[in-house]
Amino acid sequence: MRLRRGGAAAEAEPGAVATRAAENLAAAVRIATVTPPDGPLSESDAATFAELRALLEAAYPHVFAAASDAGSLDVVGRAGLLLRLPGASTERPVLLMAHQDVVPVPQDWQAEGWEHPPFDGVIADGRVHGRGTLDDKGALIVLLEALEGLLAEGWTPARDLHLLFGTDEEQHGPSAVAAVELLQERGVEPWLVVDEGGAVATGAFPGLSTPMAAIGASEKGITTVRLVVEGLGGHASTPPRESAPGILAKALVAIEAHPFPAALHPISVEMFEGVAPRLRGPLRAVLRRAGSLSGLLARVLPRVGPELAAMVRTTAAITMLEGSPAQNVLATRAAATVNCRIAVGSSVAETIAHLERVIGDDRVRLEVQEASEPSPVSPTGDDPRWQALVAAVADSYPDAVAVPYVMMAASDARHVARIAPAVYRFSPLLMDKAQREAIHGPNENVSIESLGRGVAFYRALLTGDALGPPAPNR
Repeated sequence: MRLRRGGAAAEAEPGAVATRAAENLAAAVRIATVTPPDGPLSESDAATFAELRALLEAAYPHVFAAASDAGSLDVVGRAGLLLRLPGASTERPVLLMAHQDVVPVPQDWQAEGWEHPPFDGVIADGRVHGRGTLDDKGALIVLLEALEGLLAEGWTPARDLHLLFGTDEEQHGPSAVAAVELLQERGVEPWLVVDEGGAVATGAFPGLSTPMAAIGASEKGITTVRLVVEGLGGHASTPPRESAPGILAKALVAIEAHPFPAALHPISVEMFEGVAPRLRGPLRAVLRRAGSLSGLLARVLPRVGPELAAMVRTTAAITMLEGSPAQNVLATRAAATVNCRIAVGSSVAETIAHLERVIGDDRVRLEVQEASEPSPVSPTGDDPRWQALVAAVADSYPDAVAVPYVMMAASDARHVARIAPAVYRFSPLLMDKAQREAIHGPNENVSIESLGRGVAFYRALLTGDALGPPAPNR
């Protein structure tokens, strides 16, 4: 494979590029940058993120020197990094993002089923193993690898290039929020933003034998609600007819028995129509007409599986339960946490109203713990930013079909959407079903070949025509 794109075309040995990325990723995995708790960083957490920064600066000296020489290397929030690499033009700047933090691993990680120690960064069987290889240090490393190689060749970005590497994406993203505020103060309005999210997925769609590069054009909103029921308490030997946990249990059963209404968003229609030519049989014929059959698909897809169900509706997941502190004591309070992912086109208010309606019991109090609306939908189709992403996918994964989708998880990109008109969520890494399930779970890993292709993706994106100098009045 030749890493070549636009005016910065360059020959490179793909094995060497991928191997170097794998070694640097393995080293980054060995630094356990677990998302810190809310509040100021502890000395230990600060030292851990400082260690990762030192590693990145040593591995990618051209990138950090370009930002430092321009006086554009800022620490944002809690050890987040915001870099600006000056371009030939300050018009229509580009913002590329990844995050340094990872989710924790149980102390007894072997019981969870890890084949390799999660923070050892083991390279084996053509893969890098460990926490963060996919979420999100893999994407961080391939981005920096691509930039380092280009800068070493004497390349200059056509536009100002901003890099944001948060340190608490897994904990609501306050570093990203601080970065957005700083960009606003400086009058920076990114023309294009790319953050983590979608991937080059295999086995993600029934009947699709080729990879699908799913690029998030929007993401669901989030509402975390705590359901609380008060009780009288007392001794378990004399239980009341209805207890606080019993009332709460009825509410939870009602939520699961009455899912949110299903509807097919235009982005999902575009995704289905995009993959249809790659399918065979009846499914191909149906999805080619996804727009006219949207009502039918909205009713059928939830029956296929949870991934497709989440694609067409707001979801409500019961995640935490609280009750009595002892086995022979009646609960004076029972509580449950419900995490809702709000479909694009709906809202926080509609989500709360649905929960109140299906519960139908004033004894159940709803306390909103967190709320953010769904993100705006970024342009697709003929828009040059979308076409730049599609072209970069074609360059790095020629057999993949690139389609838009609505991201169901949350990312730091949601904070940037308020200052940028085109925000996309995509990690240029190949993931099969087992790998996708390993994100936030045991045995997270990424193939070395995929890392090489990820570098090729960013080289193609950064040197393609769409990110070249802006034409007058374009």
